[in-house]
Amino acid sequence: MATLAVDQASTAELPRSPRFNERTHPVAKLLFAAILMGGLAFAGWSILVDTREAGETLALGVFAFLGLALLIALGFEFVNGFHDTANAVATVIYTNSMPAQLAVIWSGFFNFLGVMVSSGAVAYSIITLLPVDLLLNVGSAAGFSMIFALLLAAVLWNLATWYVGLPNSSSHALIGSVLGVGFANQLILSGSRGGTAGVDWSQATKVFSALFWSPLMGFAGAMLLLLLMRAVFRKQPQLFEAPSGNTPPPRGIRALLIGTCTAVSFFHGSNDGQKGMGLIMLILIGCAPTAYALNRTLPASATAAFVQHSQAAGALFDARSGGVSVDPAQARVILTDALQHRKAEGPKVYAAMEAIATSLIDQVSSYGSLSKVPARASSNVRNDMYLVLDTSKLVTKKPVGFNEPELKALKAYQDDLERGTRFIPVWVKIVVAIALGLGTMIGWKRIVVTVGEKIGKQHMTYGMGAAAEIVAAVTIMSADMIGRPVSTTHILSSGVAGASVASGAGLHARTIRNMALAWLMTLPAAMLLSGGLYWLMLSAVRFFGLT
Repeated sequence: MATLAVDQASTAELPRSPRFNERTHPVAKLLFAAILMGGLAFAGWSILVDTREAGETLALGVFAFLGLALLIALGFEFVNGFHDTANAVATVIYTNSMPAQLAVIWSGFFNFLGVMVSSGAVAYSIITLLPVDLLLNVGSAAGFSMIFALLLAAVLWNLATWYVGLPNSSSHALIGSVLGVGFANQLILSGSRGGTAGVDWSQATKVFSALFWSPLMGFAGAMLLLLLMRAVFRKQPQLFEAPSGNTPPPRGIRALLIGTCTAVSFFHGSNDGQKGMGLIMLILIGCAPTAYALNRTLPASATAAFVQHSQAAGALFDARSGGVSVDPAQARVILTDALQHRKAEGPKVYAAMEAIATSLIDQVSSYGSLSKVPARASSNVRNDMYLVLDTSKLVTKKPVGFNEPELKALKAYQDDLERGTRFIPVWVKIVVAIALGLGTMIGWKRIVVTVGEKIGKQHMTYGMGAAAEIVAAVTIMSADMIGRPVSTTHILSSGVAGASVASGAGLHARTIRNMALAWLMTLPAAMLLSGGLYWLMLSAVRFFGLT
């Protein structure tokens, strides 16, 4: 870790500027604690209500285990606030647009709003990186080992890089942890699964591309935008000047900088807030499948549409099955193997999808709606929906032999399956939003100092801050629209570097080198941590004979 230290002596001693000398009022500390405890109590109460309504009773031990897992998951989002939101407030603090304490509260509030309006697409783009067998058996000892290993690895790496003041990416840390579990699972089970129980590389490639290109877009975009701003606003030289002492900027510039900080905070919440949501859903599905394996909030009226779309899709599958017939038990094996190998082709695969689709029609119709599926069947119904959903997506990825109406019919069926399995309760969004928002207000100084003082050799100008944050907000918003996880940290810090270059200021080679090292090392480091933790936990489970 010594090679990653960003001038630890200077990082440890934070600036003595008045902007950092504000003391937190005791009432604010009490309010912080009250919100934190209230959020945890709200989560516990929501779980009790949901399980009671679903007719599920959690044993005390299971409830305690669930509480521990949720604490770790929310801890990840809390630590996420140390890193990523500190980037959003650095510009307004170092341009004197907002006092430091007000800036972090303001940013935390808009992070909260961003989380609340998020779609969940980013959450499930990360979850689908996990091995198929662990997703289907998330309530097993191996499934819980997976969740604990990847969460602990991501939190440990985030804390370590925060301690030395590195703008590390929480997204990189989490995705590296997910990949580490996948690799470890593949190595452990290679003898029995033919080495196919690991990472979904087709999905991983999409995630990698977003993580790779977004910092480069931040650097180039901020540099070009600042050059454009210089050309367009030549008659407003104050926009490209550094603040004078602690004097706030002119009103218009101040509004611009607060607006860009608000946008980055909001879109950070909408993207990064989702990364813990999917993992929390896995925890809930594993511990309380009756309440959370299926979306029980869907109205009974949706059942008729589901049956209609299922019948249409089943007919399409049957037409391509070549007369092959399999029972549901055989179908599950066929579809699981297809997903593990990422190859969905041949009559047997279509016959298997038709068998599962027909089985789902019979089950859902007999119960009346998803909300009435009994406890004993919840996990099986979810797994069947997951198998046919993801296999059908593989089939339609290269839709050879399907015409436009058929593709529309399959898309309608897939949408129904997603609504039934890939959902996030409102209370999960609320507690994640609270964790992320409160995390903003703790430990932000170390990363703010790095972004504000240690990237460019000259003091940040108003234009530099605005350019970096505009590009960051647009990039994160674009990633949200296509359901891709990106790193706010890397986008914004790269944007500050690009704006520094465009303004003619030099870059601190030591900081840029260490940021690049963190960028390159986070994935392998998190993979090693999570893979090692997963192996240790799985070994302990087997040693003690747990299942």
